[in-house]
Amino acid sequence: MKKTIAELRKIMRFKETTEVGDIVLIAAKNPDMLLYAVVRTIERDDSRRDDWWRVGMTILSVPPQPVLWTLRQPQMTGQEIFTMGGDERFMQAIAASPEEEPEVKGIKPIRRIK
Repeated sequence: MKKTIAELRKIMRFKETTEVGDIVLIAAKNPDMLLYAVVRTIERDDSRRDDWWRVGMTILSVPPQPVLWTLRQPQMTGQEIFTMGGDERFMQAIAASPEEEPEVKGIKPIRRIK
């Protein structure tokens, strides 16, 4: 999974935060897959002692699939690989505008035409 994430970081522009309305890239092992989802809700999970969040997303598949994951902030912001059912997962919001895009070697930012 670490190798996959390292390769993704070379070609994708990621955000450091995850907010409602963001599109996130999700990488999974077993089965190996990459998919996009839209974050619909982020709510504190008060049933847990530590800092956990309920992240409601719609996976952009045909048909779209609603999911609700309980994650810590490092897990939902790409800082940490996590497991679900014993299988590794990675999730991070993609940059949607030039202002959000970090500089990536060899890739020029897209400029908006006004």
